[in-house]
Amino acid sequence: MKRSTFQHFDCSIARSLDLVGEWWTLLVVRDVFFGLHRFDAIRDDLGISRNILTDRLTTLVDGGVLERRPLEGGHHEYHLTEKGRALYPVLVSLMQWGDTWATPEGGPPLRLEHQCGHDPHPQLTCAECGEAVTRRTTKVRRNRPAAARP
Repeated sequence: MKRSTFQHFDCSIARSLDLVGEWWTLLVVRDVFFGLHRFDAIRDDLGISRNILTDRLTTLVDGGVLERRPLEGGHHEYHLTEKGRALYPVLVSLMQWGDTWATPEGGPPLRLEHQCGHDPHPQLTCAECGEAVTRRTTKVRRNRPAAARP
């Protein structure tokens, strides 16, 4: 059953979930970030059914997150677009949250290593002053009048 759309919400989070909010979607994007580009490699890694993976890849290609590149023999590879690569901080933040609040027995299964050789601990910072951005250091303001709900 197809869920309803969030495109009528005047909220960037809700509208983003229309594209990347399905369970498998960010795992597909994660696999492409990790270097899996072929349909069968992604399917084998996730253990996902063909029809669900086909649907997720179609949604991501149609949404401009992935591009489908033809290979010889009628096969294809999937690669991140600029829009897809911009999801990296989202995935890292979700991974960090999971490492803290949903870690499997034995600890986090993966770790990030920065090019300097150390474990990064990425955090949001203000582009102007460099201070950490937290719920306590920020407030939400409307950028324009709220759109009327249908």
